[in-house]
Amino acid sequence: MNDKKIWFKTPAPTGEEKRHEWYGGGWNEALPIGNGSIGAMVYGDPKHDTLQLNEDTIWYGNGGRNRVNPKAKDSFKKVRELLLEGRIKEAQDITAADLFARPDQERFYDTAGNVWFEYKHGEVSDYTRSLDLSNAVCEVLYTADGCLYKREYFVSQPDRVVAVHHTALNGGKLNLSVDFSRRDRECEIVLNETGIAIYQNQPEGGCRYCVMAAAENVGGVVIFNEKGCDVYEADEFTLYITVRTDYHKEEISSWCEEKLVNALESGYDAVKARHIADYKKYFDRVSLNIDCEDLSHIPTDERIKNAELDDRGLAQLYFDYGRYLLISCSRPGTVPANLQGIWNKDHNPAWGSKFTININTEMNYWPAEVCNLSEMHEPLFDHLRKMLPYGKKVAHDMYGMRGFVAHHNTDLFGDCAPQDCWMPATVWPMGAAWLSTHIITHYEYTKDIEFLRENIDILKEVCLFFTDYLFEVDGKLLTGPSTSPENTYIHPSGESGHICVGPTMDSQIIKDVFTACVDFSKHLGLEDDLTATIEEMLPKLPAAKIGKHGQIMEWYEDYDEAEPGHRHISHLYGLHPSCQFTYEKTPELMAASRVTLERRLASGGGHTGWSRAWIINMWARLRDGEKAGENVEALLHRSTYPNMFDMHPPFQIDGNFGGTAGIAEMLMQSQNGIIVLLPALPKKWASGSVNGLKARGNVSVDIAWQNGEVVSARLTALSGGELSFICPEGCAYSVDDEVSATQGDVVKCIGNGVYSVNIYKI
Repeated sequence: MNDKKIWFKTPAPTGEEKRHEWYGGGWNEALPIGNGSIGAMVYGDPKHDTLQLNEDTIWYGNGGRNRVNPKAKDSFKKVRELLLEGRIKEAQDITAADLFARPDQERFYDTAGNVWFEYKHGEVSDYTRSLDLSNAVCEVLYTADGCLYKREYFVSQPDRVVAVHHTALNGGKLNLSVDFSRRDRECEIVLNETGIAIYQNQPEGGCRYCVMAAAENVGGVVIFNEKGCDVYEADEFTLYITVRTDYHKEEISSWCEEKLVNALESGYDAVKARHIADYKKYFDRVSLNIDCEDLSHIPTDERIKNAELDDRGLAQLYFDYGRYLLISCSRPGTVPANLQGIWNKDHNPAWGSKFTININTEMNYWPAEVCNLSEMHEPLFDHLRKMLPYGKKVAHDMYGMRGFVAHHNTDLFGDCAPQDCWMPATVWPMGAAWLSTHIITHYEYTKDIEFLRENIDILKEVCLFFTDYLFEVDGKLLTGPSTSPENTYIHPSGESGHICVGPTMDSQIIKDVFTACVDFSKHLGLEDDLTATIEEMLPKLPAAKIGKHGQIMEWYEDYDEAEPGHRHISHLYGLHPSCQFTYEKTPELMAASRVTLERRLASGGGHTGWSRAWIINMWARLRDGEKAGENVEALLHRSTYPNMFDMHPPFQIDGNFGGTAGIAEMLMQSQNGIIVLLPALPKKWASGSVNGLKARGNVSVDIAWQNGEVVSARLTALSGGELSFICPEGCAYSVDDEVSATQGDVVKCIGNGVYSVNIYKI
């Protein structure tokens, strides 16, 4: 069997029927395919099939709205004063009346609708449906009327088409109907020289988009009609589908027709070959093998249902699936991955399927660098650039300040004003700042100086806002009004509150962006008055404090929590994704972080998929392989749908990406410039290997281990320069044939150009 396949013995239910009672419904059994912008969900029913389509720019409405509440500029400082006086209810009443945006909602994502297939053959047997992660091709196989039928599905980035290829073998013939009509909305259907085109206008002034299809066949006849097409007595039949919106500022019909004509002229074999070659140049960069019993002969849904059993290969499959999903929903030139990547079946999805930037969007990109997929990070930087002018206007109109600010959501159009009327989250001015830390991360991993030069202005605008926004209390610079997303504290007065001043996470994020702005400006020779101001402000940022329970304090004061098992663990930002807490420099904060995690989990924390994924990363940073491994198993067993999508519930893709990043963190870490091999390896993962991970400094990392110990490793400095690592106990290393034996020491190597360090057991 193929250990990189997700597979089932049954199709995904296409109606309301439930097969897996732990979640219900069929969409979470369908298999996702995508090329970054176009996505589809494959149900694979042998008789009444559904292909559900998405395109990353099909959103309601349009950009350009100014939703800032005009009262905010005169009211936010009054809110601060009330909070400092402990008058929580009054502060939150003014927040709701004067700071919440009008209208309160940003735009939201939508679906491109379904394509329906009706097949004309007898009863089916020997059915399998699979997604091969090694080549990004979905396959359906079954027997009907004594003949073998095969379908292949993929979305090609080079050709920009969905391909659905049907083959009848052993004397079988293909007879089917394809229906493109929108059964849920009015649409315009046009027959053209290529095939069929379906046009749809989004509500509320949103985009106009086109779904266009063409076909090729071997044997038989294909006839297009006012709904789709009919296929008679074919040996092979390929349907090509493409989707485009006018968001891209081009003539959508011409664009679609060009893609389909190119696919038809190339033929299916060439389109498939280009797709696989393009995909594999990313996916094959990294390989993980955990030595274990091969259970790939068991259907994936059965393995997930029994994930508490010893199935180490399922963690490996989950890791590969996360990489597959990122390649499939975030490519250079596309929109960044939203709450569902690109896969959404609803007209009004949960949370609008927007970009939630108080954890979820950031988590989407945690695996990008460490899993050697830096290119997939690019859409996030493009989106920051899109947000910048809107965020500067929000800073001016809402706060009367300079610089760039965003709150806890943004949308396709870069909206930065507060979202929702929800006190625990809405007024949180850290969204742009947290997103901008990804500029820092990308540079740390790639050492791409031109990228840094092109994007440092975003960091500077973020910092400029906080030079205006921070205010001093007892010698410390605090934010406020803000929140600790999305938690509730109990004030000594007995009042419960959400809005506060100086939550711990805010100071940690600002420390990262201030420090990077100063360091990068010096590196690029771009020091100015702003960097001088930031250097003066940095020492006044509050340091993380330890509270009465031995925990990291979540708020500036040591408040009790109304919900001790809350899903957000924002005050541990300094542990992960930041690198501010380390055993080497802040052992007391590492100990307090452990207490914080233990208290959260003891009270029911980690009950959402993405939260459990963050916890894996945190245990990895604490170098506790057993706890990290336990939480990987919990993620798989309690928070994973049959198709391996993350279960919030409902589906959110950030859990997939966070879990993938967490597994990488268990195997290798590189914060603060020091590479650590196998920092959090569970005993169950006693032997295995991983190749192609990336460490900060643009270092490629390969590791092999047995009985929990490194037996060989290779660190390749792709940009030359300094490379620092902890040489594992009982190992030696060599650089340019010069051998040195060490026992757990930190080793520093420096070279000109590309060079490698080989580590081996002695």
